[in-house]
Amino acid sequence: MAQERPEDRYDWLYGSDGGRGEPAPTRQQPATSRRRGDDLPPPNLPPPGGGRTERGRDRSGGGRRRGKARWVLLLLVAWLVFLVGTPLYAYSTSTKVPFEPEGDRPGKQPGTTFLLVGSDSRAGLSAQEQRELATGGDGGGRGRTDTIMLLHTGAGPSTLVSIPRDSMVQVPGYGTTKINAAYAYGGPALLTQTVEQNTGIRVDDYVEIGFGGLVKVVDALGGVEICPKEAIKDRDSGLDVKAGCQEADGRTALAYSRNRHSYATQDIQRVQSQREVIAGIASRAASPWTIINPVRYWGVNTGAASAVQIGEGTGPYALLKFALGLRSAMGDGGQSCTVPLADFSVRWDPERSKQLFDLIAADRTGSIGKLCTPDGLPPKS
Repeated sequence: MAQERPEDRYDWLYGSDGGRGEPAPTRQQPATSRRRGDDLPPPNLPPPGGGRTERGRDRSGGGRRRGKARWVLLLLVAWLVFLVGTPLYAYSTSTKVPFEPEGDRPGKQPGTTFLLVGSDSRAGLSAQEQRELATGGDGGGRGRTDTIMLLHTGAGPSTLVSIPRDSMVQVPGYGTTKINAAYAYGGPALLTQTVEQNTGIRVDDYVEIGFGGLVKVVDALGGVEICPKEAIKDRDSGLDVKAGCQEADGRTALAYSRNRHSYATQDIQRVQSQREVIAGIASRAASPWTIINPVRYWGVNTGAASAVQIGEGTGPYALLKFALGLRSAMGDGGQSCTVPLADFSVRWDPERSKQLFDLIAADRTGSIGKLCTPDGLPPKS
């Protein structure tokens, strides 16, 4: 028997030739070892169709949702910019006029009082438009004021008071005459001074609208509602309406607010019609549809800016307060009336009118009560 060499004991490591370069015989793996390998789990291969896992699909869906949320946020921001920017732009294009008089004035008073003026100016109207609106020709100069109102907002109910244009008052420098002559003589400043000296109320801000401006604003709103108690056909104003509530376009609203010859009480009834038109404008302008509809919102703001003149120093916030005050005064919680009158000759009742003016000046509109009546006459007992 051949003697075993020492290096033969390491054939498994160096091969059967003991490191002499001869190939070693292949050793057969035990069956148990092969079965153990077969029991290992299969590799985690990606599924067919792009290799996205369920988690990947979830991440992709979440990304789309976040993208949509960003678009919604951007649209909301753009909408807010539009809502705020449009009135600011419109304000920048509006005409500003000096209205504060020189000399002695009532001192600062609580609350805010606006002087609202509707002039009979035909400025901006062509000859054809003057015929269509039955305004007659432009006589030149400043014209006169068909509408004079005081709007007070403060701690109590918002209050809108009409001053009939034929009211006989003291006009500084011109003696006793009709109050609307003050505008013709000295424009907004003299009218403001006349109102302040005859009422004791300080005017904080001024808003004026002409014939063409009223038509433009009403048409931009899509019309306003008026409710005449009887059918009216008036040649002077061009008014032709049936009895009952109805939609009025700008032309009809202007005629309705100008008409007085159809009424026995003339100017006393006209100021009530003017407040009715103002109420329609305020209600329609504050409706959600005006804000939701961008075309209408743009048209109302830019149309109003080109149609009105505002007092120097009357800022955007004051105009917002003015719009909200008008709506409130003509609503259920507000008060709208004519300055207290002694009779149908539109002479002011000296006692009742002073009481009304004093309460407004003191911002105590909640105590006005029966001093505020539609036609200015004492309430019937």
